[in-house]
Amino acid sequence: MNHLPDSRYSWIRLAASIALATTGGIGLWAGVVVLPFIQADFHVDRAGASFPYTMTMIGFAFGGILSGKLADKFGIMIPMMMSGVMLCIGFFATAMAPNYWSYVATSALIIGALGSGTTFGPLVADVSLWFQKRRGIAVGIVASGNYLAGTIWPPLLTYLTQQYGWRSAFMFIGVVCVVIMVPLSLMLRERASLVERPSAAATSQGAKGTGFLQAILILAGLSCCVAMSMPQVHILAYCGDLGFDRAVGAQMLSVMLGFGVVSRLVSGYLSDHIGGIGTLIIGSFLQCLALLFYIPFNGLTSLYLVTALFGLAQGGIVPSYALIVRDHFPAKEAGVRISMVLTATVLGMALGGWLSGVIFDHTGSYKLAFLHGVAWNLLNMAIAFWLLIGKIRPKQNAALA
Repeated sequence: MNHLPDSRYSWIRLAASIALATTGGIGLWAGVVVLPFIQADFHVDRAGASFPYTMTMIGFAFGGILSGKLADKFGIMIPMMMSGVMLCIGFFATAMAPNYWSYVATSALIIGALGSGTTFGPLVADVSLWFQKRRGIAVGIVASGNYLAGTIWPPLLTYLTQQYGWRSAFMFIGVVCVVIMVPLSLMLRERASLVERPSAAATSQGAKGTGFLQAILILAGLSCCVAMSMPQVHILAYCGDLGFDRAVGAQMLSVMLGFGVVSRLVSGYLSDHIGGIGTLIIGSFLQCLALLFYIPFNGLTSLYLVTALFGLAQGGIVPSYALIVRDHFPAKEAGVRISMVLTATVLGMALGGWLSGVIFDHTGSYKLAFLHGVAWNLLNMAIAFWLLIGKIRPKQNAALA
């Protein structure tokens, strides 16, 4: 059965997709929550405790590209079912890891690459095929899944870890993933058969410039998320260094990602009116501002406020890339091209999370780590304005012709 874009079926499919993204997104945050426990259990420094998260994100990134190619060819259902099974296997294998390096390997290869990799870029790309008029808000909703995961899972995982240990908590997560994700994947059985007219941007650009634009978008995704990673990856450890309880850090992460969900929904609505590039510029500027605020404001109340601001600022950045890609590239290439750009954002998170740990180990403070994030954020802003100029110039030339 062929369904029209923005139809009732499209919204039902979106509901299943957000549930899958929220469940499978735990693979991104489990390592963050247990970071202090890994540091103590395996007797490593802060950079060493951050490294498994980095490798998980790298695995997640390249797993997303592979799943995107599979989804373009066979549809999203099969990669998504595999994701649920692999997450179960991965969390059990990680929980039984006898040493640090086996923990790193199972986190990266099974949880990251084979498990959670499908639940972001490929899922966002699939949803973009089922909407046209409401594509921005639809992409924003499904992209909120990993933030919803970060809002819901950390307090629960913190409680389970404190009560039963991180290994038992990981086994519980594995069971939840396979029980929820495999049945929900069946709802994504149908494939999109949407025929759409190429956008003005796509037709004016031509084939020659597509490779360069893809590279620029990859660099933009990398730079924004190196900046974004400092608070997201290290907020629990940062709160502990300031003398606050670890539970406060988990609550802080939930606040950040909860407001990130709000940001993604608002940005999705906004992008339907001003486009992906305008949304990227607004989000990038506000994220840079919030990163600067972290440096002087480190009291409990002010830290909550800055964290909420950061969540509101950065949530809409990543989904805007999917919209920019859909405006410039054919729908049949959406899975792999969107996954490539979103892979860069994940690699940025991985690189930034590790570099922040290195900077802390060398300086004993996160101040330079925040400034390091600001520098990468400025690069992202420069690319965003370059994209805006490139969008305006053809319109001016057309008006003069």
